Amino acid sequence: MLNHILNNREGKKVAVIVNDMSEVNIDSALVEKGGADLSRTEEKLVEMSNGCICCTLREDLLEQVRQLSEEKRFDYLVIESTGISEPLPVATTFDFRDENDKSVSDVSRLDTMVTVVDAGNLIKNYSSTDFLKEKGEVAGEGDERTLVDLLVEQIEFANVILLNKVDLVSKKELEIVRAVIRGLNAKAKIIETSNSKVALAEVIDTKLYDLKEAQNHPLWAQELYNPDEHIPETEEYGITSFVYRAREPFNPEKIYEFFNQEWPGVVRAKGFFWISSRPDYVGEVSQAGAFVRHQGIGRWWAAVKDDQWPKDKSFNENINKIWTINYGDRRQEIVFIGLKNQMDINFIKDKLDEFLIKDYSINLENSLKFKDPFPEWFQGKQ
Repeated sequence: MLNHILNNREGKKVAVIVNDMSEVNIDSALVEKGGADLSRTEEKLVEMSNGCICCTLREDLLEQVRQLSEEKRFDYLVIESTGISEPLPVATTFDFRDENDKSVSDVSRLDTMVTVVDAGNLIKNYSSTDFLKEKGEVAGEGDERTLVDLLVEQIEFANVILLNKVDLVSKKELEIVRAVIRGLNAKAKIIETSNSKVALAEVIDTKLYDLKEAQNHPLWAQELYNPDEHIPETEEYGITSFVYRAREPFNPEKIYEFFNQEWPGVVRAKGFFWISSRPDYVGEVSQAGAFVRHQGIGRWWAAVKDDQWPKDKSFNENINKIWTINYGDRRQEIVFIGLKNQMDINFIKDKLDEFLIKDYSINLENSLKFKDPFPEWFQGKQ
């Protein structure tokens, strides 16, 4: 895609910031001053006769963007983030203000988040159990993300997804790839390409990016938080979804076992749960590909003193909608998204219903009744 943008002959002057110049195939006929023999592995900037430039990413992205903007000779700026970067932090860089109260947003507007997906490798990678550190690809010390985590982050946050190399997969394979993408991101525009060739108008000056909207791109967020805005278009791609809801706690041993089993046909699952042995704490479960993660993320409001609750009206309205006498705001609320003919909705619902502890009362005796195999969520606390 970057090659296509740089070599454009549509009269658009684009500055492209890349991580590795050697990976960009710049048309030598377009390089300014006949520099076709330049060594791109060492070159920091290539200026082209069509008005575009390609330069390597410096540590201070904020300053680099400001300088390019102040030159006032480019129509657009395209930034290639690293292949292992998380899109949200990159996007929020544009709203960040330094100690001098300067921000990239003073001189630019984030327009579109684009992700390129390899149609031939998506399914294989989505089924992978590899960690990024095993491939020597980490964002820093302590990066425990998997390859699947990376795929999900970059697809869920995109405004535009270029589904590339579609000419190299079968019709059936392409249907599955489309379904997986739609199962992760219900709203992104999907453009099928070969060699990432796409009209510039599809990826430049689209005005598609909006931070608040982007955080709700994932289909799981749509189904969980905006159930009245169900997106029927996903069904065209062979994707179906449902939200499992219940008020009683799960038997910790049984739900732990379920979380560590394969879920045939499930593309993505995410939500909140509670278990009888830890009535004060919110559990979060997140599944993508071959991985299911679970962790504690805080306390239920029912376990927090009233005087520590937020004082705004909207909080009271929302808490009243979900509050029950027996359990307060404690609840099971997990969205499952899967392939229409492979995810067995009734099986999942019936299984989860089996794990509920009926007529449960919150007290110390009941919290100790069942074996709890979950790891410690918070140090020194259950």
